[in-house]
Amino acid sequence: MISIDWGTLMTAEIVEAPVKRTVERMKEQVDALLKAHLEVHGAPVDDAELAEGYGLLAQFVLNGGKRIRPLLCALGARGAGHTDERQALTAGAALECYHAGLLIHDDIMDSSELRRGRPTIHRALAHRGELFGQSAATLLGVQALAWADELLDAAGAQGQARALFHRMRAEVIAGQYLDIRAHRFEDPSIDRALTVIRYKTAKYTVERPLQIGGALAGAPPELMDSYAAFGLPLGEAFQLRDDILGVFGDPTQTGKPVIDDLREGKSTVLVAHAFAEATGPQRQLLRAWYGNPRLDDEHAAELRQVIVDTQALAHVEDMIERRVDTGLKELRACAMDEDARAALVFMADRLTHRNS
Repeated sequence: MISIDWGTLMTAEIVEAPVKRTVERMKEQVDALLKAHLEVHGAPVDDAELAEGYGLLAQFVLNGGKRIRPLLCALGARGAGHTDERQALTAGAALECYHAGLLIHDDIMDSSELRRGRPTIHRALAHRGELFGQSAATLLGVQALAWADELLDAAGAQGQARALFHRMRAEVIAGQYLDIRAHRFEDPSIDRALTVIRYKTAKYTVERPLQIGGALAGAPPELMDSYAAFGLPLGEAFQLRDDILGVFGDPTQTGKPVIDDLREGKSTVLVAHAFAEATGPQRQLLRAWYGNPRLDDEHAAELRQVIVDTQALAHVEDMIERRVDTGLKELRACAMDEDARAALVFMADRLTHRNS
């Protein structure tokens, strides 16, 4: 029989409640900033088809999304004692627009049908032709990237904050490039997959948003280093969780078909570990169906079973927990605002123990 310390549990719930309210309030403010920006940045030409595209883009930016990067940017500033929350949230809104542009381009490269439970932008525009849909979505993605620069200007991001944003852009593009290149190799590599995770996700999602917020607040070098030591392992854990959800998640929660990553042949640590540990018949199955555009539900289920039987799933779950422990140890040791620290602990759990 499991013994539950109800007193400890109730105390944790009482402590978490105000933190959760703070995070939700920040998220609502980011949504309001994005809505205000898009209301005055509609289609610059009076054309019905162009208006359709801009409407889809605005819907994509405003509806859905966890607002992880804006929240971490604001908490990075708050951790350094910053009092101008609107400035950090505006910079965070810039990160969200940049993220929207990248997702639109990522969906085109992956030929994805769904994102956040809705048709991807290029699919939503494909009723005017497949090539038109892809080309128009590419342009709309570029527009979202341009809005990011405008919002950074509105936030007054200069000096180190702007330099970190530029570095983040170079890192995530490099990570995406390496991710595409990984498809050239016959078997996935754990080391290659970890490198992609580090640059495509960990730095881009956690480390740099925290540091950009810290730079806006004039954070000392020691705190900026702590943001990196906290952000990298948490960012890696976030992507490792995403990789698990891409294979074993509930499509009603994740918003995309659970077969996509397997059919695409996405190079992940999860699958790389399965390849490394697979026996002869298991390896044959992986090579025959992983990354096969004809992959069906029956063979996808067999691939999932190989991932379980090779202990790949258990191994990646362990990797997640070890990275969470490493990040939280750094977070608890560094000198920073206590309210921000509590919110970051809450965010760490939300990032790495989620179902969507």
